[in-house]
Amino acid sequence: MNEKAFVTKELNAKHAKILLGLLKLPENKECADCRSKAPRWASINLGIFICMRCSGIHRSLGVHISKVRSTTLDTWLPEQVAFMQVMGNQKSNSYWEADLPAQFYRSPIETFIYAKYVDRRWAPTTPQPIPEICAESTSTRKEIPKKARRYSLDEEFFVKEMPKIAPPKSHCRAESFSFMDAIDSAPPLISFEGCSSSKNVDTGTDLFSLLYVSEETQDRTVVPPSRWASFE
Repeated sequence: MNEKAFVTKELNAKHAKILLGLLKLPENKECADCRSKAPRWASINLGIFICMRCSGIHRSLGVHISKVRSTTLDTWLPEQVAFMQVMGNQKSNSYWEADLPAQFYRSPIETFIYAKYVDRRWAPTTPQPIPEICAESTSTRKEIPKKARRYSLDEEFFVKEMPKIAPPKSHCRAESFSFMDAIDSAPPLISFEGCSSSKNVDTGTDLFSLLYVSEETQDRTVVPPSRWASFE
C-alpha cells in the first residue's frame, strides 16, 4: 500500500510549514545548482532545494540519481522532511562541489548538472555514499551496544573439555574381518569315536553318519493321533 495514504491533512500541512521554514534559511534561498532565487522544488535523496528549470533536468537524470518533489504540491513523508532538515543546499554542495573552482561558469546548466551528479566531477576522489532517506537516520534513540553472549554451562563444558577428548581411532581397512583368516586360525575339528579313521573320508558322508539314526535305535512306541489330526 502507498505510504502517502497514511499522511493525514494535518500532517501534510505540518510538513508544508516545515519546508517553508527551510526555504527561508539563507543557504536555501537560492537554487543549489543555478543560483536562481526562491526555489520551490527539492531533490529528496540529495537533500537540496532547486528551481523549476533545474527540477526538470533532475528528472531527466533518473530516479536512481535524483528524486524530485514539489515543496507545495506533493505529499511528503515524515522521513523525507527530516532528511531535508538534516541536509540542505550548503551541506550537500560541500560534497558535490568540493573541488569546484570559485569562479566557475555554470552554463549550459544541463551539462553542469550532469557533470555534477552523474560524472561526480567535483566530488571527492574517494566518494562516500550520500545518506539515504530512512527512518533510522532520523531516530533519536541511542544505539545500545550489544553485549557479548556468554556460554551456557553445557556450552562452556563443551568448549573447555573438547580439546582433551582424544579423537576416535580410525580403523584401517587392512584390520577388517577376514573370513578366510578366521577359518585358518580356527582350532581343528573334534573327532568322534566310532567314525571312520580313514583320511580320505568324505565330509558329507561323515556328517551324514553323525545324523543318521539306525532303525534299531528308533523308538517304535505307537503314539495315538491327536483329536485335531483325526478331525475331518
